[in-house]
Amino acid sequence: MDQTTRTVQAQKHIALVAHDHCKTSLMQWVAIHKEKLQHHILYATGTTGHLVQRATGLPVTAMMSGPMGGDQQVGALISEGRIDLLIFFWDPLNAVPHDPDVKALLRLATVWNIPVATNRTTADFIIHSPLFDRQVEIEIPDYQLYLQQRLK
Repeated sequence: MDQTTRTVQAQKHIALVAHDHCKTSLMQWVAIHKEKLQHHILYATGTTGHLVQRATGLPVTAMMSGPMGGDQQVGALISEGRIDLLIFFWDPLNAVPHDPDVKALLRLATVWNIPVATNRTTADFIIHSPLFDRQVEIEIPDYQLYLQQRLK
């Protein structure tokens, strides 16, 4: 597929997602990085969002709970170019009933070329990157061209 670029602003739109066994770890990570995260716009799946907001006081736009459609809501925001970064602490040792949604979310993050952290170490690398607080250009699929070609 042909590519185009999208400008990711210095103020990032960050999605926070965590499986049940990882929620505490994500909340600790957010608390540690609260000073930096407060300058960005946060989204999260339902339970995670409410827990993060309650624990840190940071404003979080909470979607539905992951198994109830929240993962798909975050995926839709990614495909619309409204999420710039996905922090998804997932539990690879425990299957969840909504595994297909999880796979779809990770697939969309990859298709739309946004950074994804699936564990604390990767999240630390991303938040400490010099690009984290800068405007950057990323390559994304050229959906408009794709659509034009399909409609010929």
